[in-house]
Amino acid sequence: MSQALTRSNAASPLRRILNQGRYESIQMLSNGEQLILAVVMPLIALFVLTLTDLVNNVADRSIDAAVPGVLALCVISTAFTGQGIGTGFDRRYGVLTMFSTTPLGKTGLIFGKVIAVLSVLLIQVVLICSVALLFLDWHPNPWGILPGILFLLLGAAAFTALGLLIAGTVRPEATLAITNLAWILLAGAGGVLYPLSMAPDWAQPTLNALPSAALGDAMRDALIHGQFSIAGLIFLILWAAAGSFAAIKLFKWS
Repeated sequence: MSQALTRSNAASPLRRILNQGRYESIQMLSNGEQLILAVVMPLIALFVLTLTDLVNNVADRSIDAAVPGVLALCVISTAFTGQGIGTGFDRRYGVLTMFSTTPLGKTGLIFGKVIAVLSVLLIQVVLICSVALLFLDWHPNPWGILPGILFLLLGAAAFTALGLLIAGTVRPEATLAITNLAWILLAGAGGVLYPLSMAPDWAQPTLNALPSAALGDAMRDALIHGQFSIAGLIFLILWAAAGSFAAIKLFKWS
């Protein structure tokens, strides 16, 4: 009788994953450094790009060129930098080991982190798009909205895998340094905020292979021109697959 009651009161696997996703989301949003990366920095980038002439030649109006790049930056902030830092320190303090031995399991823990990334990314997208639409007169190409959503999800998959790969293979302090430095470099020269056509010719072949360039260019093609980037689709799928494979093989839980 007591066993049956225990089983009936036990949370289902889906419920455990959703609860973990909620916990991970709260942890990300309550961390001051991650909140700055997730919300404050993208908003600053949006206004800087819109109110200056940094992306004047990308589209007819600066705001139309700024929003796709800032949305791509949100993906990197949350899926790569934020998730990498959080997971790295969870690993250091034994949180990952503890959760992996509970009924949640390793699979549930990973899915919980995916839910957290998507939840925070949703908040970022709604915030950036609302500010751009209401205050900066943004007019996205309607044909590019659905492709833009698809590329955001693929970008989240690719950068989450890369963030977990770094967090699961190096020390937390190194993860903190690598992910923050990568965020700065990718935002400035990785094709996120600016198309790679603005980069020096000698650097473009290397930069074109980065997932940041694939995501940034695909978002601009979608939301500015209403075009679907096949190259962006292929590159992001390859990066997501390669990153996931490497993370699964090399990730250390403690």
